Formats: sequence, structure tokens, C-alpha cells
Amino acid sequence: MIDALNAISSISGLGAVGKTLLETRHTDGATPALATGQTFGEVLTSMASEAMNNIKQGEAMSFAGIQGKASTREVVDAVMQAEQSLQTAITLRDKVVSAFLDVTKMQI
Repeated sequence: MIDALNAISSISGLGAVGKTLLETRHTDGATPALATGQTFGEVLTSMASEAMNNIKQGEAMSFAGIQGKASTREVVDAVMQAEQSLQTAITLRDKVVSAFLDVTKMQI
């Protein structure tokens, strides 16, 4: 779990939920669930929702740029934010799959 959080913390573009989770992990024995009042599933759901919103906003800004309603800088910023969100989701997925494979290799 800590490895996954460290991998995610190295990627900028986390939403407010992800930053709160990362900021509270080194408190005096408090778990992120206790510090934020959310379960692990709720945190993952919030992060996925934020990632999807960032991707949709990047797509919408791209269309606005094509139509001449947005500047190049706005389009680039929105697309870069969407890319960072996608990379965060891919990294998280890879860490979850890796952890699952490690658990399946354990002897009982």
C-alpha cells in the first residue's frame, strides 16, 4: 500500500482526495480512513471520478480550441492535466495488479 502511495505521489496531477490521502499517511498512527473519514473504496471511487472529469474536460477544451473558443495555452493545460490523470490511473492499476499477483504467489 505504501509503495502504491509513493508511486502515486511521484506523479503530479492528483486531485484533492489523492493529496489529502498522501498528506495524512505519515500522521501519528492515524490511518487515512480515520483522517479523511473515507473508506479505501470511497477514496478510489473519488480518484476515478476526478480522473474521468479531467479527461472529459481535456476533450471538451480540445473541441473548444478547434472551434476557436479557447487559446492554445488553455487547450495544452487541459490536455496535460488529462494526461497526468490517465498516467496516475495506469500507475495505480499496475500497482494493484502487482499486489494481487504477489498475494496469489504466497503460500498459505
